[in-house]
Amino acid sequence: MFTIEHIEEAHSKVKSGADFPNYIQEIKKLGVIAFETWVRDSHTEYIGENEFKTVSKPSYANLEIKAVCDPLKFRDYLKIHQKGETDYFTFCKHCAETGVKKWTVSLHSMTCKYYDMADNEILTEKIPE
Repeated sequence: MFTIEHIEEAHSKVKSGADFPNYIQEIKKLGVIAFETWVRDSHTEYIGENEFKTVSKPSYANLEIKAVCDPLKFRDYLKIHQKGETDYFTFCKHCAETGVKKWTVSLHSMTCKYYDMADNEILTEKIPE
C-alpha cells in the first residue's frame, strides 16, 4: 500500500495546476482511489482499497477561509492555476479568499469537486486523463 512519503514524492513534481493530471496518474498507480484536501492547512486524507486511509500533516499555518463563497472569482483563479501561472500555495490562498473550504478527488470517476464552508458543492471538474 502507499505511504504519505510516496505521495509527497509524486507531489514534489507538481509546480502548478498544469502538472495536476500527471500527479493524479502517478498516485493512481500507487493505489490511491480518492482524497480530500482541506484548504485551511492543506492536510489531506488519502483513501485506498479495502478502506485503507492515511493522512498527511498540515503544509502551512492555518488560512482563514471566507464565510461567503465567490464561485466566479474562484473559477478565474482556478483557470490561471491550471494554466501554470500560480503555485500550489498561491492557489490555496486564492481558495481561502474565495470561500473554498476543501476539494475531493475521485480517481474512479476522475473528478475533482470543490466545496464552500457550508459543504455545498460549488464546482465539479473532470480531470484530464
